[in-house]
This record gives sequence, C-alpha cells and structure tokens, in this order.
Amino acid sequence: MPIFKTPFNGYSVKFSPFYENRLAVATAQNFGILGNGRLHVLSLPPSPAAPISEIACFDTADGVYDLAWSESHDSLLVAAVADGSVKLYDSSLPPANNPLRSLHEHTREVQSVDYNPTRRDSFLSAAWDDSVKLWTVDRPASVRTFKEHTYCVYSAAWNPRHADVFASASGDCTARIWDVREPGSTMIIPAHEFEILSLDWNKYDDCVIATASVDKSIRVWDVRNYRVPVAVLNGHGYAVRKVKFSPHRGSLMASCSYDMTVCLWDYMVEDSLVGRYDHHTEFAVGVDMSVLVEGLLASTGWDELVYVWQHGTDPRAP
Repeated sequence: MPIFKTPFNGYSVKFSPFYENRLAVATAQNFGILGNGRLHVLSLPPSPAAPISEIACFDTADGVYDLAWSESHDSLLVAAVADGSVKLYDSSLPPANNPLRSLHEHTREVQSVDYNPTRRDSFLSAAWDDSVKLWTVDRPASVRTFKEHTYCVYSAAWNPRHADVFASASGDCTARIWDVREPGSTMIIPAHEFEILSLDWNKYDDCVIATASVDKSIRVWDVRNYRVPVAVLNGHGYAVRKVKFSPHRGSLMASCSYDMTVCLWDYMVEDSLVGRYDHHTEFAVGVDMSVLVEGLLASTGWDELVYVWQHGTDPRAP
C-alpha cells in the first residue's frame, strides 16, 4: 500500500465508517509542543501502485491531537485541538467555510474525541483539564462536564452498544465507567500503577475494555469483575500510546507505542502477540482498524508518515 507524507507530526488516524477508501489524519507541528496543526482527509487509491490523494485539509493555529468521524454524516469530523477547543469540520465544504463550529470550554489541551456509535448525534471530548465533556452536534455549549479524575484525561470512549455509557482513562492511573444518566461515575478501576494513555471497548462484548499505559502494558478488564485483569499483554518496550479493538474479531486488538512499533494482539490465546510492525522511525502514536475492510490497518507517528496496509503484509511494501 502507498504511504502518505504529512508536513507535521502525525497524532491520530481514523478510517471513515462510510467509505472504505477514506481516512483522516490529525497532525501537529513541532511534535505538538508549539505551533500549528492540520487535519487531512485522504483517499486510498484503487491500486496499491497509485499514490494516496488528499481530498481536503484544514489548518489550525494549534496542534490537532485527535479526530473522530461522525456516525451520521459522511463528511463531518470532530477534531481535538491543543488550544482547548473542539472543532467541527465538513470535508465536503472548502476551508473558507470551515470549521463549522469551534467549541471552546476546556481550559487545557483536548487529547481525545469519540463519536457516539449508537445515538449518533453526540460525542465526547477528554482533556488535560482533568475533565470529559459531552456534546451534541446541534448545541453551541456542552451538555455536561464530568470531573472526577485528578489528572489529565487522555482518552474517553463510548460503549459500542449502550448509548449512555462511556469509559475514560487518566493520568491518575484509573479508568472510570460512566452512565450519563447518573450523577457520577459508576465504577473506578485502578487499572495501572502508571498513567493510562488510552482505552477502548470490545466491539463484541460490551463488558470488556482494554487499557494501555506508560508501564508498557495493555490490560484487559471485565467490568463485571475488575479486581483482576482478564489478560495482561506485555511486549512493547516503552509506553503504549493507543489501543484499539478490532471491529471484526472480538479478541483481536491493535496498539502503537513510543517504541515505534504497531502490535496486534489476541488476548484469548497464550501467545497473545500475533503481529509486530516496525515501519515507523519515530514514536508511533496513532493506529486504527477499518470497520469496512477486515484486516486493514492504518498508523501514523512523529516521523510524519501515514501507513495503510493489510495485516500480514509489509506496511512499507509498494
């Protein structure tokens, strides 16, 4: 598969839930420390020999750390921006008409956004101001703010089946389960002894989550009994930056790490590490698995490269 070069450092990559050949990439200048950002919408070629083409790109005055595709509108994207804003873009409209909206309530960098796959009109933002916010597309202000974490919230993710339930992961070393109908979190999981940078729900078991940590491990938890993890996945050499469950196989997940690798895991088998890819030459910080094409992976990193490949093939192969 071809490779796409971005002008800034890659932070997040997401496949479209509507088009199997489309993906978006969030990037930040100067490794996200200071400078501009850019959101790219890309089209994969029909032939691996052809280049990846850019459908649209949107510039921001600050780095873009994460993005999420709308589940109800095929050209709508939500971006998490380092200035504390959450921005909505329509990739079918020119840059002059974007962003559609800039929602600025967080007081620190927004690290993560996630679109509700069930209700489809709402999304979450998680930020370094220790909070998670709930938004709907048609409202100019957040619906609710969730403040229980005592340090940066790095990730928030909706449950794949329950429209009111989500999980959050924080630098305070806990993962929390929330129900938006309840006044506070319904569960606190002391998942790691070091910061938790990412989490995701199993798409086939709505009681299972995976957490990824600075301690180099991924842990799988059943929220019905979370005293002991279901599995502990060791194999990364440095902090695990993202973890993502497969939309096609319940026990399969992908991860990326500051050790510059992307790994594939099957937490239900003894030799859980089923694939390792070392194509990045800097921190690998973004990974996704296509909902529409089984086995199709994408990753991005601080080497300013976006790779798309089929599991089992070499990401660098033309």
